[in-house]
Amino acid sequence: MTDPISTIRTFNRHWTEVLGLLDEGLLETEHSLAEARVIFELAGHKKRERLELRQHLGMDASFLTRVLTRLEQRGLVVSTPSSTDGRALDISLTTAGRAAFKVLDRRSAKQIGDLIAALSADQKALVTESMTVIRHLTDHGPADGQVSIRGLRPGDLGWVVQRHGAIYADEFGWNIEFEALVAHIVADYQSRKTGQSRKTGQSRKTGQSRKTGQSRNAVCSGADRENAWLAEVDGARAGCIFCCEKSADTAQLRILLVEPWARGLGLGSRLVDECIAFARRSGYSRITLWTNDILVAARRIYEAAGFVLVDEDPHHSFGADLVGQNWDLHIA
Repeated sequence: MTDPISTIRTFNRHWTEVLGLLDEGLLETEHSLAEARVIFELAGHKKRERLELRQHLGMDASFLTRVLTRLEQRGLVVSTPSSTDGRALDISLTTAGRAAFKVLDRRSAKQIGDLIAALSADQKALVTESMTVIRHLTDHGPADGQVSIRGLRPGDLGWVVQRHGAIYADEFGWNIEFEALVAHIVADYQSRKTGQSRKTGQSRKTGQSRKTGQSRNAVCSGADRENAWLAEVDGARAGCIFCCEKSADTAQLRILLVEPWARGLGLGSRLVDECIAFARRSGYSRITLWTNDILVAARRIYEAAGFVLVDEDPHHSFGADLVGQNWDLHIA
């Protein structure tokens, strides 16, 4: 396995060179990187209290003082007594400071635009998604971000399978059998959506007992009565859910997943709500699902949505001793 510390340090050196962050003047201006950071931060606010600004930027107090002094001498920022605390100072950009921000912002956008101009649409998506995930994984504050729910696109089916396999192995130690099960579910779903039969896997059996996934042998048909969704956070794929037809009156909620870095934003509940709403619109009177008692967070989401535990059964699957559970929700 590649050493993550070495890889990250190498990337940091590379990115510093690419953006010229150590140049005497950032983006061919007179401003240092620290000065530009202060200008960018102040540009988004009418004013910022000095201590709040320092804490947000993570700058040493004396270092920030030197930066602000240089900017004040150039007429780009101004300090005024706080209206709420006589001991504090508010910092704001002057008209010249906002003009300096516009130059920095325009040149920064052009620099990045030129950097990715030769990339394909998929390559651009890969870069931006990777950066979003990195930011969320290394941000130890409260979870935040713009959440959206959308339908499937090319490339999503493979992502669903890969992320299930990787996350469940990392969090619960499940072996590759679980990833294979998800691959069967996804492949069968898409075959039904396109009206094709999978001759190589029509039975949907993976050599395990029914206890490992009670709904795998369900009869699913009617492409219009099935659907799947992905959740995104700041444009990065962060979760998924599938709704299949088990019978004429029963829908089947399948493979709900939320990325660990995106938990705490309500994605799981939103995905389950989307599935329930679709099942209701499609004329089902009941939704069923199969899970394992070890998946505590998922069970809480199901309970909050109104699902009721029907039965449970111990089994050994995916390299672990588990307790499978069947849950139902009546929606008629």
